[in-house]
Amino acid sequence: MPPAPRGWLGLIAALAASVVAVLGIRYAGAGEPGAVDARILAAVDGVGPPWRYAALVADFLGEPVGAAALVAVMVAGCLLLRRPRAAVLVVAGAGTAVGTATLLKHLVGRTIHGGNLSYPSGHTAFATALALVVAMLAARRRGRDGPGPGGAVGTALVLAAPPVAGVAMGWAQVALGAHYPTDALGGWCTALAVVPATAWLVDRTADRLADRTAGAGRRERR
Repeated sequence: MPPAPRGWLGLIAALAASVVAVLGIRYAGAGEPGAVDARILAAVDGVGPPWRYAALVADFLGEPVGAAALVAVMVAGCLLLRRPRAAVLVVAGAGTAVGTATLLKHLVGRTIHGGNLSYPSGHTAFATALALVVAMLAARRRGRDGPGPGGAVGTALVLAAPPVAGVAMGWAQVALGAHYPTDALGGWCTALAVVPATAWLVDRTADRLADRTAGAGRRERR
């Protein structure tokens, strides 16, 4: 995790967790759209070509096959760049976001189309998580996490990527009728709540392993 946006990410994570909880309580056990959902659904209902094709592509990238392919490509790129910690974060960040969304679906019990668990959107959580991870890695890679303008650029990148990805995937899910708009919002906030904590844990674990390895090496040299 780049140092510059850590404070912002911590605040955003806390706010996002609150939104996930509030929406989860509000729509627990529900099987119909809320008032806000109905208004947004009316605006995007029946989207046709070429936008429907774009929505289908976005949806595929959140399906198991498409998501696995995206993660595999990113992990391969990290390993080629000799950044194993980044590879771990890609898998851990996306996996934690989707896993948390899946768990919340069963806890909240909101349904769509008769019996499909819908809150929060796992597709939106995945897209947001992946975008946030990529932005954090890019900020650190380009040295934009230091003081001054560089740090500001890195922070802007980290803060801008998740909304873009979340809106794109959330719109696709709503346009295709797979989720209510508040499901997409919940998925977006789920990723924002868990990915920063996951990145911190990955850094912490990697630093401890590095310290142990360095300590073992010094003892051997003695």
